[in-house]
Amino acid sequence: MRVELLTEDRSGGVVLAALTESIISSVIDDYSIEIRPSRGCGQWPENPYAQPEPFASGLLDLLPAKLRAYDKVYAGTETILIICMDSDDHDQSELFSRLRNTCRRFAPHIRTIIALCVEEIESWLLGDEKAILKAYPDADLAALREYDQDSICGTWEVLCHVVMKERAPRLIRVGYPAIGQYKKTWAEDISRYMRPENNVSPSFVRFYQSLLRAITIAKEDQAI
Repeated sequence: MRVELLTEDRSGGVVLAALTESIISSVIDDYSIEIRPSRGCGQWPENPYAQPEPFASGLLDLLPAKLRAYDKVYAGTETILIICMDSDDHDQSELFSRLRNTCRRFAPHIRTIIALCVEEIESWLLGDEKAILKAYPDADLAALREYDQDSICGTWEVLCHVVMKERAPRLIRVGYPAIGQYKKTWAEDISRYMRPENNVSPSFVRFYQSLLRAITIAKEDQAI
């Protein structure tokens, strides 16, 4: 089985790959996982049937064209395509529906799964307390337990307080682009210990269940 991960950035891809591998390896043995990061979320193209603009690099900018390419190359194969992005300030249900409909339109012959993180990929990191404590034994548990899972509250800032504690306010003030490297480090450190069954993020649980169903169906099809 081939699993392709389309993500907004490298740090999101690291988290998604770790969780995807943990899920898939519990069901099947023969698989490969490839991360295809973009440079941010991007914008929906005005004409999804046209070739992307020359300098387009965001996930949404390139999505219709990439889906067409995947459908052309991998139709009829044991391929699962996972599209992962942050909901940010989008309406979650509207964004999910548009992503799903875009996949159905441009890649109708490939199994596709939408992994929509609420509000950011850090919500999935915050959903696994055990993994956080293994990666950062001195993490601020009070700050972690005050977090309302999958709430719209500035998720990376919450994780920053949990991991960095008294150093967090200064780092938050500095913001981007400096924070990007910290987010990547947190993602690598925590995802190493994450276990799907421990995660309490509702948006992750939806992804988890969808991926398990897709793998099970693919496995059954292969056995026929």
